Amino acid sequence: MDIDILELSDRSARFILSDVDAAFANGLRRAMLADVPTLAIDEVNIYNNTSVLYDEQIALRLALVPLVTIFNEFTPHEECSCEEGCPACTVSLTLSVEAPMDEDKTVYSGDLVSADPKIKAADSNIAVVKLKGGQQLVLEGIAKMGYGHDHAKWQAGVACGYKNVPVIEIEGCDLCEKCVSACPRDILTLGKESAEVVDDRLLNCSLCKQCVAACDIDAISVSENNTSFIFTLESDGSYSAEELIINAVNTIRTKASTLDNILGEL
Repeated sequence: MDIDILELSDRSARFILSDVDAAFANGLRRAMLADVPTLAIDEVNIYNNTSVLYDEQIALRLALVPLVTIFNEFTPHEECSCEEGCPACTVSLTLSVEAPMDEDKTVYSGDLVSADPKIKAADSNIAVVKLKGGQQLVLEGIAKMGYGHDHAKWQAGVACGYKNVPVIEIEGCDLCEKCVSACPRDILTLGKESAEVVDDRLLNCSLCKQCVAACDIDAISVSENNTSFIFTLESDGSYSAEELIINAVNTIRTKASTLDNILGEL
């Protein structure tokens, strides 16, 4: 297996995963989406809400606020030995906002105050509700560690996908330029003796095969590399993109080790 990092920022990444099959690539994708546990507000105690939104609507909005998560410091609530919640699997976040009598005030995710200073909203500018003059919102949110396969609020990967690395072969080209004009991604250009591929990695090729359809002499063919994949992913901010990838791989490793132990006991 080989990994070639193309882009890496705090919230997103793009890389080429080679020498693996589609099952492994899809397993990595699913792990990033559903099997990396994160913190999310699961219960809300409303003490005062005079805003225009019902308590349930406030709770639903808070549940979808991504929270910065430290992977090794918390245990998923369903795997914790406690029953009611403890510091190992839950975090309390409070919110108390009142709009001045003569003006409106928007409540943001950054107004949440966590009992653990390391746990906070991944983005502080997510609007929760707009309060009119004199309105109040006072509540406590109980964040729990959970998995994306149970609910979308625990899904750290928000846009994880892959495609096969394209393979374009050109032979017997007559320089008619039809394939160059047909390509919607500007992948091809006209060389001295034949049409040529602009980007050797073909990162922008969508495998639409319009170039193949445009060629009257079948000089161009487009196929897929079945053991090489271009991955694109985004994190909701619970983890950095790098942490999300590493935690997904560790999750797969742990599951494989558990399965190996179970089979060894049979």
